[in-house]
Amino acid sequence: MKKLLLPCLLLATMLRLAAAEPRVLVYTRNFTPDGKGYVHDNIAASVAMLKKLGQENSFAVEVSDQPAVFTDANLKNYAALIFSNSNNEAFENDAQRAVFERYIRGGGGFVGIHSASGSERAWPFYWATLGGKFKRHPVLQSFTIQVLDPKHPSAAHLGATWQWEDEFYYHDSLNPRMHVILAGTLTGLNDPKLAEYPGTTFGDVFPLAWCFEENGGRRFYTALGHKIAYYSDAKYQQHVLGGILWVLRVKN
Repeated sequence: MKKLLLPCLLLATMLRLAAAEPRVLVYTRNFTPDGKGYVHDNIAASVAMLKKLGQENSFAVEVSDQPAVFTDANLKNYAALIFSNSNNEAFENDAQRAVFERYIRGGGGFVGIHSASGSERAWPFYWATLGGKFKRHPVLQSFTIQVLDPKHPSAAHLGATWQWEDEFYYHDSLNPRMHVILAGTLTGLNDPKLAEYPGTTFGDVFPLAWCFEENGGRRFYTALGHKIAYYSDAKYQQHVLGGILWVLRVKN
């Protein structure tokens, strides 16, 4: 009997730890009715990175591009939703949108990566949840990122500035609750339409990563992450990980 006791206690401990591990749903749907919407080639790389981060930091990762996962019963399983390079229509119908809205209003966490801001472009609640709606970007290029909140876990490793190459995303319909973590420097940017938008909305910088709390839940978004190679970059990985752990309320 004593020989069985230790294995049983060990198994019980492992089950408790597994039960305590937060679960996230990584969602990657890209859809337009005409099939002409842009689909990033970085999705597989982003999913691989998120699975790696989950394994190394004790959160479980499940992945789907099927809107049928949006049921009240299913979303109860997740501490956060991660829209990773999703684009265009995230849902098939308003019933699924209602499930998403109930989840968010009920305190569920949300993380958006890169083109997630191009999802659900006709739905104001989604823009407000993410923090803004994708408007456009100039040609991919190098630029300087100002670290406005060096204490945030998504930026604590970066120093005062971060030299980075990416698509410099501009957003509109910005949520006034956002707390800006990173802002890209517009000075010297190769963008012939800069004066049209964003102009001087935020002076000589524009938000690229932010967070906020609402309805008891946390939101984090980063506009960075266009190229496949970025998802194996250590600084970028730490940036995304810090945002996820902040949303999950897990200290790193």
